[in-house]
Amino acid sequence: MINVTKTFFPPIEEYNKQIQRAWDNQWLTNRGELVLELEEKLKQYLTVSNIIITTNGTIPLQIALNLLSSNGEIITTPFSYVAGTAAIVWQNCTPVFVDIHPEYLTIDETKIEAAITDKTTAILATHVFGNPCHVEAIENIAQKYNLKVIYDAAHCFGVKYKEKSIFDYGDVSTCSFHATKLFHTGEGGAMFTNDTDLRHQLFYSHNFGHNGPLAFHGLGINAKMSELQAAMGLAVLPYIDKIIYERKKIVEFYNANIDFLEVYSLKIRGNTYWNYSYYPLIFETEEKMLKVQKKLNDNNIFPRRYFYPSLNTIEYTKGFEMPISESIASRVMCLPLYVDLKLEELEKIILLINTSLC
Repeated sequence: MINVTKTFFPPIEEYNKQIQRAWDNQWLTNRGELVLELEEKLKQYLTVSNIIITTNGTIPLQIALNLLSSNGEIITTPFSYVAGTAAIVWQNCTPVFVDIHPEYLTIDETKIEAAITDKTTAILATHVFGNPCHVEAIENIAQKYNLKVIYDAAHCFGVKYKEKSIFDYGDVSTCSFHATKLFHTGEGGAMFTNDTDLRHQLFYSHNFGHNGPLAFHGLGINAKMSELQAAMGLAVLPYIDKIIYERKKIVEFYNANIDFLEVYSLKIRGNTYWNYSYYPLIFETEEKMLKVQKKLNDNNIFPRRYFYPSLNTIEYTKGFEMPISESIASRVMCLPLYVDLKLEELEKIILLINTSLC
């Protein structure tokens, strides 16, 4: 079976070595030695000034919204994983969708201003498949209307834009360390900000609001990463350059051998160091996509309709029509992409795609 992705497992002895440290310390949670070490190593690798690592990638969005949104309207994208929109609704805010760019697949910055009302408090935009939004335009709009900017950068581990970490953009950026991501801690995530005061709020918010064991800065929740999760991260991190390199080779092989007469892939924004996190293929019609998907499934290959459906169509959002997002969502399929994918498997995938499109 060839799935759309496969978790990278470091050598078990290297994971056990990290786990042994937790056993030796007799410390499993509350920001132990492994969590602190992982944060420092991630700061160095990502070239960021700060990071707060968390137990998953969704709760940083909820914390950021809780601090920055004031229960208002949040401008967001309909083409993303449901976590962002669900976090908006969960925090008693209202998602206001803006359609996407048909090639970059990120929120169309030229349509944001028309969606702003006196209730708008923030923009929550997704760097889709690791492809950056037009961050300069979004920043200009945010400054003009006094809005906060939160980036869902779940797919963006290692991505740089204009030689700067993508996590350095926006008031808050978040990342996922889920098992399906390039860098993972099994489950996990992180949040980033360059605002010292906001970082303080993010930090205490992820630990019940604590100010020491007996006092509190304010309201908080439990978003702390455990030592067991950090152990996995410390075992995976030494392999991250290899992971990205191997995925790059697969992407380049797809690019060189897929017949692009009836399909196209993601257009990466200029000045971007991309991380090869996903390989979306966009078909002319949903019918052609479903035909190829069936052919692959019949051969025990399982790509994913990612992202589907367009989030403005799900029951609890009741959003306006988003014609580009709805169209792309109906026609996009992410191909298998992971380190252990063999050449003969790639050749089989591509042959099935190309022959199905004839």
